[in-house]
Amino acid sequence: MSLTRRQVGVAAAATVPFALAGTGTAQARRRSRTLYIAGDSTAAQKYADAAPETGWGMALPFFLRNSMLVSNHAVNGRSSKSFVDEGRLDVVLRAIRPGDFLLIQFAHNDEKATDPTRYTEPWTTYQEYLRLYVDGARERGARPVLATAVERRRFDADGNSVPTHGDYPAAMRALAQEKRVTLLDIQALSLALWQRIGVEETKKYFNWTAAEQDNTHFNPPGAIAVARLVAQELLRARVLGPQDMRRLDEEIPESWITWPQAAA
Repeated sequence: MSLTRRQVGVAAAATVPFALAGTGTAQARRRSRTLYIAGDSTAAQKYADAAPETGWGMALPFFLRNSMLVSNHAVNGRSSKSFVDEGRLDVVLRAIRPGDFLLIQFAHNDEKATDPTRYTEPWTTYQEYLRLYVDGARERGARPVLATAVERRRFDADGNSVPTHGDYPAAMRALAQEKRVTLLDIQALSLALWQRIGVEETKKYFNWTAAEQDNTHFNPPGAIAVARLVAQELLRARVLGPQDMRRLDEEIPESWITWPQAAA
């Protein structure tokens, strides 16, 4: 599927980091690096009509210093395949610059075997599409970073947190090793986090409301918790340094999360 003219305009606008919008100065660009996020609804920017649903990409800037900008291109419902087929990776690659980062998290929608527009097979097409992101970033002097998909909230009868992504995390781990790409194992870390928090308390991290019981998408506490995992992994893996980080051990107020009105 190709992007409409309006979609291209909206996507292109999203490539301008918030801190640079309205200034556009060469000096600001020299001072800053940008971390681009390519992913699905678990990371995506949410708007007022979706509140309190929150993507972890909305909370990641709270853990990064102002010299590290975040340009969040994650979109609800996208897989590694559909993100490419809709031209969204092209938009990112036109904007990305040497010294920037491309953080790639897909699997939730790649798993939808009944939808040919999104489905990928873990050990073949999923890896093939991920290579496009990795190679595209490297060709432009940017650093790709693979992140296994954050886990859903699912527990067995004994209260054990259960993995839900099948072979996709293993396929991404294998590709990271093959391509020598830094891997953030958010799937394993989030699975362990949900186990520590437990069956009932995890409801406070997901989008459980009076209207729905959503075990995939986050509310503000959940998005903040996952963003903290991502930030900690970026530091551990030496993608970013201590000078790039802040508040890793501090409580982040839920009130910092805001949901803007969607663009007309």
